[in-house]
Amino acid sequence: MLKTISAASLTLLLSGVAAPALAQTAPDWSGPYVGVFGGFVQPREDANETLVFDRDLDGAYDDTVVTAGGANAFTSFCADQASSGATGCDDDGSGVEGGVKLGYDMQFGRWVVGAVGEIAGTDIEDSVTGFSSTPAYYSFTRKLEHMAALRARVGFAAGPALVYATGGVAYGKVENSFATSNAANSFAVTADEDDADGYQFGGGVEWRLAPSLTLTGEYLYSDLETGAYNIRVASTGTTPPTNPFILAPNTTGTDMTRSGDSFKTHGFRIGMNVRF
Repeated sequence: MLKTISAASLTLLLSGVAAPALAQTAPDWSGPYVGVFGGFVQPREDANETLVFDRDLDGAYDDTVVTAGGANAFTSFCADQASSGATGCDDDGSGVEGGVKLGYDMQFGRWVVGAVGEIAGTDIEDSVTGFSSTPAYYSFTRKLEHMAALRARVGFAAGPALVYATGGVAYGKVENSFATSNAANSFAVTADEDDADGYQFGGGVEWRLAPSLTLTGEYLYSDLETGAYNIRVASTGTTPPTNPFILAPNTTGTDMTRSGDSFKTHGFRIGMNVRF
């Protein structure tokens, strides 16, 4: 009799422990959620990016800036910011981001589909520098200040984890700047568009810590097409007529910009979601 009662008690005890454990390993991912995230972002540099020039001011950046002797006035380029030297570059380096998100998921068996919208503040720069035979440097930099995205999400539920892929549209706000060591010419901004739009895709894992709390780890690749940022290089009034930027017959000046119009980044982030 005692053995029967003990066996029954043990069965009830194990059932009471196993039931919550089983429920925890198979959560329901359907419903809305809000979250926060943070991480670091690395610019994807284009080693082939250069500066391009419009000497005849016809709107086409297909001209070569030459010296009075006919030689190309630009000797090299690098996909980074100019260093303190006249012929060297420093790496742009990685930046940081942090933001909030709002999403909704629906579960069908072990498959989960949904949508998520987010906005993030960022601190990431992307530069390109050209070096002339003067010697002098000419550096264009764009800084991504914040970014918003709307993405679809498709995942597979496995125990307390949701492994997913995600992709969609993105929009960013860019601050452009220009720096040079050339003191012989004047430099004026003729176009400065700070909007950038494009797409994002990536994937991640969401892990259920509690019935309404999850931990996320995510990778995202972003590609934003930036607007025009052009510099007019002209005479200061004392610039000699043999200066390559105002060399006859194009004495008005030369428009200059960077050859690439894409701001590409790799983002790695962690976050937490509250599910309802």
